[in-house]
Amino acid sequence: DVQLQASGGGLVQAGGSLRLSCRTSGFAFGDYAIAWFRQVPGKEREGVSRIDNKEVTVYYDVSVKGRFTISSDNAKNTVYLQMNSLKPEDTAVYYCAVARSAVGGSSVREYNYWGHGTLVTVSS
Repeated sequence: DVQLQASGGGLVQAGGSLRLSCRTSGFAFGDYAIAWFRQVPGKEREGVSRIDNKEVTVYYDVSVKGRFTISSDNAKNTVYLQMNSLKPEDTAVYYCAVARSAVGGSSVREYNYWGHGTLVTVSS
């Protein structure tokens, strides 16, 4: 079974940092894109960043570019999201997801496995 376990969320002051981890199992880690999404109540889940492992390319939403860094550790089947210079508007539940192919996209429909999410709260 494919499993994703997201962790690392918490409460941090604006300007602070957190590192999220997404530990995965049950599939060929290097063959599929993996992404981080986030969601706040009443809004749609939005893509934050993804790593297309086949080509080792990364993507960032404009709202986090320059502040967040996605990386992967193939030996640990884990994807990380380093979040720096956090802002109150980054507050959300963050989810990691596995794409249906090696090249992911921004739509939730392009992902078929999801972790349970980890809450990030940034205070002003």
